[in-house]
Amino acid sequence: MKRILIWAGSIVLCQAAGALGALITMDAVPTWYAGLIKPVFNPPARLFGPVWILLYTLMGIALALILETDPRHPGRRTALVLFFGQLMLNALWTPLFFGLKWMLPAFFEIVLLEGVILLTIRRFLRIRRVAGWLLFPYAAWVAFAAVLNLSLWILNRG
Repeated sequence: MKRILIWAGSIVLCQAAGALGALITMDAVPTWYAGLIKPVFNPPARLFGPVWILLYTLMGIALALILETDPRHPGRRTALVLFFGQLMLNALWTPLFFGLKWMLPAFFEIVLLEGVILLTIRRFLRIRRVAGWLLFPYAAWVAFAAVLNLSLWILNRG
């Protein structure tokens, strides 16, 4: 039963972070975001939701794998602090970009987020390799999102 709670709680927690972001973007996507000049590599808006659901699920699984390890495992505490730090940074980006429409500050924040994700991956790999590998698609998508964020700022700063 404890294992089920860890796994369900981890996935629900990560999905909840995504759901908060979705609430913020709901109004901004069809209005403000739709009116932006976009780079040629901008994915269709309908792609973002399914991708993020998958990524938050992978994050939750990775978290559950780390939570299942012995609490005395060296580096576990640091790995968890980094994980929750990146989750908070992840949740902060959406209000900056879509809520406040601060594209340049959002870019700097997402670069910081990417750095913390990479540190989290490094720590997770040392504890449970599969947990670290599960975060690679997330890191790749956030790196892409950072490039997209900067491109949107450049194209729309006037």
